[in-house]
Amino acid sequence: MSMRRLLVIGIGAGDPDFVTVGAVRALNEVDVFLVLDKGPATADLTAARRDVCERFVEGEYRFVELSDPERDRDPASVAKVDRYTRAVDDWRTDRAVLLQQAIADEVPDGGTGGFLVWGDPSLYDGTIRVLEEIAAAGELEIEWDVVPGITSVQALTARHRILLNRVGGAVHLTTGRRLAREFPPNADDVVVMLDSELVCRRYADLDLDIYWGAFLGTPDELLVSGKLADVVDEIAEVRAAARERKGWVMDTYLLRRP
Repeated sequence: MSMRRLLVIGIGAGDPDFVTVGAVRALNEVDVFLVLDKGPATADLTAARRDVCERFVEGEYRFVELSDPERDRDPASVAKVDRYTRAVDDWRTDRAVLLQQAIADEVPDGGTGGFLVWGDPSLYDGTIRVLEEIAAAGELEIEWDVVPGITSVQALTARHRILLNRVGGAVHLTTGRRLAREFPPNADDVVVMLDSELVCRRYADLDLDIYWGAFLGTPDELLVSGKLADVVDEIAEVRAAARERKGWVMDTYLLRRP
C-alpha cells in the first residue's frame, strides 16, 4: 500500500478573509478536495468551499463531491443520550466507509487529499474522528495533518466587538441539547452551538445578556444582542425567516450573566 497524505483544513466561519496564511499554504498542497454534500438545501455551503479553492489555489486541483450519508434524526433517538450517541457513531462509521473508498479511488498513490472544514476542525466537527476510524481499520495507509481555522465563536465575539471571557473568568462551551437539560451551574459566560431549537428561550426569566449571530462572515450575516428576555422573540422571528428563506441556519450565541 502507498501512503496517502490528507490535510484537514479549517477555512473559517464563512468570510474568505478568515482563511489563514497557513490554510492557503495547505490548500495549495492538495491534489483533490473531497467534499461531503448534504443536498440541495445546503448547496451554497458547497459553493462557498469551491469559492475558497478558486480564490486561493494557484495550481491544478480536482473537486470531488460525495453524498453525505443520512443520519438517524428520529425524535425518539435524539431525545435519549444513548440513542443519540449511537446514531452519531453509526453515521460516522458510514462516513468512514464512504470516505475510505473515495480516498482509495480519488487520491493518487503518494498524493494529497484535502477536507475543507467550517471553522476549526477541533470544534464540533467529525472529520478527524472519521480519519482515525479509517486508519484503525488498517485497509488503507493514510497520514494526516490538521490546519486550524477561525471558529464561529471567534467570529461572533468579533462581530459584536466584545471579549469572550472576563478577567479571571471561565467560558463554558456547550450544545443546545445539553443546555436543554440545565443551565450550566456556576457559569457566567456560556457559548452555545448546534442549537436547532433556540433552547435559550426557556431561560428568559434569568438575568442574562445574549449575543447571537447567524451565517457569520457571509453576506447573509445576522446579529442580535441585548437582554435575553427583551430580544429572544426577535431572534426567534429572524431565525425562522432566515430558515424559510435559505432552508437552513448556522448560528451561535453567547449567554452572559451581567
